[in-house]
Amino acid sequence: MLGLSSARGFAGASGTGAADRRWTPLLSVAFLVCLLAGCAGPSRLAAVPSKLTDEATALGIPNARFWADTQGPEMVQEARQALAREDAAQGTTAAGGRATANYLAISGGSDNGAFGAGLLVGWTETGTRPEFKLVTGISTGALIAPFAFLGPAYDAQLRAVYTGIGPKDVYEQRWLPTAIFSDALTDTDPLFHLIARYANQDMLDRIAAEYRKGRLLLIGTTNLDVQRPVIWNIGAIAASGRPGALDLFRKILLASASVPGVFPPVLIDVDAGGGHYQEMHVDGGAVAQTFLIPSQVGTLVNLNASDLARRRVAYIIRNARLDPEWASVDRRLLSITGRAISTMIHYSGYNDVVRIYFTCKRDGVEYNLAYIGDDFSFEHKQNFDTAYMRALFEYGLAEARSGTAWKKAPPILAEPDGEERLNTTGTGPLLTE
Repeated sequence: MLGLSSARGFAGASGTGAADRRWTPLLSVAFLVCLLAGCAGPSRLAAVPSKLTDEATALGIPNARFWADTQGPEMVQEARQALAREDAAQGTTAAGGRATANYLAISGGSDNGAFGAGLLVGWTETGTRPEFKLVTGISTGALIAPFAFLGPAYDAQLRAVYTGIGPKDVYEQRWLPTAIFSDALTDTDPLFHLIARYANQDMLDRIAAEYRKGRLLLIGTTNLDVQRPVIWNIGAIAASGRPGALDLFRKILLASASVPGVFPPVLIDVDAGGGHYQEMHVDGGAVAQTFLIPSQVGTLVNLNASDLARRRVAYIIRNARLDPEWASVDRRLLSITGRAISTMIHYSGYNDVVRIYFTCKRDGVEYNLAYIGDDFSFEHKQNFDTAYMRALFEYGLAEARSGTAWKKAPPILAEPDGEERLNTTGTGPLLTE
């Protein structure tokens, strides 16, 4: 949610930068603490037995979530059903000329989410911000995603979240001896209260209404028990009418932000094989920092087939920089470990940005990428530094207003003006000489 995201997966992108470097020493400490303490921690209900993993459901909703690594066919089915709802609501068909489908993917990046928030608000001001058929989010992107999904009417709330909070609104530091025998270095009750303030029943009802029109809101978490990425279908949860839907929505948002070792994991109740269990979910960034659609979907269905034909445009907001940042690394364990983790995250993220690009090219989806440029410089004194977040929000706002935010390719594949440096003739894109 507002946490650090890392590693790789989905068909997505990860991020790094100054925000990540401030978390990586904490991650290093957490790792060492676990080694010394044997990772003893609070109790929980039993995890879902391995053989029952794929049949576990939350609130008994069969399409509440999907395994991103295996459930391509189920996601294709959900997409087809969403298209049918859209056609019914709009009175359209493929032959009748469906409107452009706009997709938005919002990455993690801790308090760098202020960039994406500012970008969206500035985009509204230009009068060119579209309604999105699909919105996805992980970590800080998970917090932004519901606001983005519901449109400009929620811009004021989005601004308030990313310009009016500080560290005390996100976490409380635990006393180290307590943390050693607990599940994290901090307590995220403040973050849950922040989530609950905005993710209320009215928001859930509005999400349900948009889901019935064929729009999709997807949030990514990581199930630690089985080491697998999970894509939560928030609209289906909202439209289910189940009494626990609002609480589940809030837990998913919190889980998507829960940096392992730094923030406590979130336990989600599920049922499988007639038994009741708990799954341990953490930051979706343990797998990827952003995702659009899993790449296998495009291998299962031809998105340009006559019954699915329409123009599709993807917008990816990366709440991080793409250029490496220089630092003089101290010859000490935590400095070296933290810098190594930060470097790994950075390049894993860059590879994922490129992967999304080529997935879009394969599937005929127009690609647009926005990220924090090397022209942004503002002192970042602490995590969730209010002054820093306000400055970054204004930067994103200015980028959107100027019309310079969106690039047609990742920097490694782009000319200096941001246009593609590719030869797209033949069977696939090739780098030009």
